[in-house]
Amino acid sequence: MAVYLKDANFVDSESLELKKGNIKVNEGVDASIEFVDAVDETAKVIDCSNKLVSKSFAIGHHHVYSALARGMGAPKKNPENFYEILKYIWWTLDKSLDKEMIEASALVTAIYAAKAGSTFVIDHHASPFAVLGSLETLAKAFDRVGVSHLLCYEISDRDGETSRLQGLQETEEYLSSGRQGLVGLHASFTVGDKSLKEAVELAKRFDSGIHVHVAEDRYDQDHSLINYSKRVIERFDEAGVLDFEKSIIAHVLYLSENEKRLLRDAPAWVVGNMESNLNNSVGIFRADGLGDKVMLGTDGMHSDMLRSSQMAFFAGQMAEKPGFDTIYKRLRNSHRYLKENNFKGDGDNNLVIFDYDSPTEINADNYLGHMIFGLDSRHVETVISDGKVIVENRKITTVDEQEVYAFAKDAGKRLWKKMQER
Repeated sequence: MAVYLKDANFVDSESLELKKGNIKVNEGVDASIEFVDAVDETAKVIDCSNKLVSKSFAIGHHHVYSALARGMGAPKKNPENFYEILKYIWWTLDKSLDKEMIEASALVTAIYAAKAGSTFVIDHHASPFAVLGSLETLAKAFDRVGVSHLLCYEISDRDGETSRLQGLQETEEYLSSGRQGLVGLHASFTVGDKSLKEAVELAKRFDSGIHVHVAEDRYDQDHSLINYSKRVIERFDEAGVLDFEKSIIAHVLYLSENEKRLLRDAPAWVVGNMESNLNNSVGIFRADGLGDKVMLGTDGMHSDMLRSSQMAFFAGQMAEKPGFDTIYKRLRNSHRYLKENNFKGDGDNNLVIFDYDSPTEINADNYLGHMIFGLDSRHVETVISDGKVIVENRKITTVDEQEVYAFAKDAGKRLWKKMQER
């Protein structure tokens, strides 16, 4: 059944042109929207007078497994560098995850994403001692909330042979099930040549791509030079990682000019995660020299793409000084990535309605200024995913939020206890 948006101020996500009228939103995966003369009063009608309507957002790189980290206690050792941040915080956390914690993490992440205007999440998951079935657990939780997804499991050698083999098995079984997904790798410094080769072979077999962290810190490059006598992107290029149009290369803070050229000339995509990089004190993302296949992610910091866009702009003024249009293109490039690779769930009938109380005029020429300096997640009133309303009056319609939060709090307490025992 279609949903009708009455008297909508529609912002075209590509041209930024504003058009006023009634919109029929057809239900279904990748269904259409159409402007109509009148609404069908027998259907669901949403009054959009004095509100902005536009395509919803997609998160280019996320970590669902970080959802229960908020408020956790201090690590056993205060990290002194990036490697220790991973070792004492994130690797301690992901080793402690079980199926219920994974489910709770996915449910709250999907809720947060939807309430911030995102209806699609590209995730990079790790749970080394709860590998098998983890991706389907994530997928079912996202499906319950109504948020589309592109998942992968982070294959790595860092937790031993059993975990490594299970990561490959989980990836193969998930892709074999017909779910859309990618082949995940952690980073070069935890992925040996055998794992790298097997991951690329899986991606080829399933017409997929590799989703991997690259040069998030200098440690990754130093390790690659010492152990493989080549830089990370050079190693991955030789292995075939960059050959896939579906490949996603995350972070890329420390690249040589040759590595930038390899990425620029390859079909693979790059994702910047500014807030995470700043939080870890590893540097400021800059995309100059990388071409136009660059999108934005959150890296598990949160699920708010407006916030990520604004931080990319503000912190970017200390580096490449991107303009409004550059940041907006990167924000919307996730849709281009999904469309060009024929992934499902990001059609035109994925919309966000903003109750934006602007004191000044909004038009095609100044919309991006409003996006950077005015719009934020508190203005997200309604979200439509695949033609279905999943957020209405700022509340999730598909699941009981309080029930989910209670489930997540219990899971979080167990997670924190297990982390302290490690």
